[in-house]
Amino acid sequence: MSPRLAFALDAADRGGKFTLSMFQTGTAVDLKSDETPVTAADRGAERLIREMIARYYPDDYILGEEEGGDNTIPDRWIIDPIDGTKAFISGVPLYSTLLSYEVNFQPIVGICLFPALDEVVYAETGSGAFFNGRPCRVSSKSAMTGGVVSFSGPKRLRDKGLLDGVIKLAERAMDERTWNDAYGHALVATGRIEAMIDPGVSLWDMSALDLIVREAGGRASGLGGQSALIPNAVGRHDFITTNGLVHEEVLAALRGE
Repeated sequence: MSPRLAFALDAADRGGKFTLSMFQTGTAVDLKSDETPVTAADRGAERLIREMIARYYPDDYILGEEEGGDNTIPDRWIIDPIDGTKAFISGVPLYSTLLSYEVNFQPIVGICLFPALDEVVYAETGSGAFFNGRPCRVSSKSAMTGGVVSFSGPKRLRDKGLLDGVIKLAERAMDERTWNDAYGHALVATGRIEAMIDPGVSLWDMSALDLIVREAGGRASGLGGQSALIPNAVGRHDFITTNGLVHEEVLAALRGE
């Protein structure tokens, strides 16, 4: 484990514990300019992690969901203090703290911590992925038949024109679920489900998970099969993760094939 990965695990853990101190306590909810919710837990956890990075890596750049940053700088830390704020404010324990470090826009360290579950999935380039300290791998199913697909809510899928494709996959699969946000992608990385479909997300929702899934032997991409991390003018991305073996089947279904 590199010093940077060890630091990232500690920083994510401290940020996650900060959020946990406010979980299920009736924390006040504000609305951002885009009408999405934010709490003192989101803001405080990002500030804590930023201060740790500034202390140990003072020359490193930081991009975060709550405090922003310049998305054109290629080497940077990326923070999502609470991925799944709506779950957090609803008292559902499936929210996460995400932290990654990118070099030339590609993550080389990624942490996905679930504070309320006491679970963490993490990876470093070339070293594999780990679930609570033990190596983890994606599943070995070669088709969605008998597998499990997870996806975001139906409204978002409908708005992106993906609902019919998801239904097609659900009809083939053993089961379908809306394990949303980072939790669905972590399930892919740890071999518990085969695919997660997550349209319209931001860079901080994807960076750590992109690396974790790939290091676990899976595949992460946009709808066209290209990297989902490629910047675009809209700033929202369609993020698909699978065990790799079913990736083309999933993409074809989403294209209506």
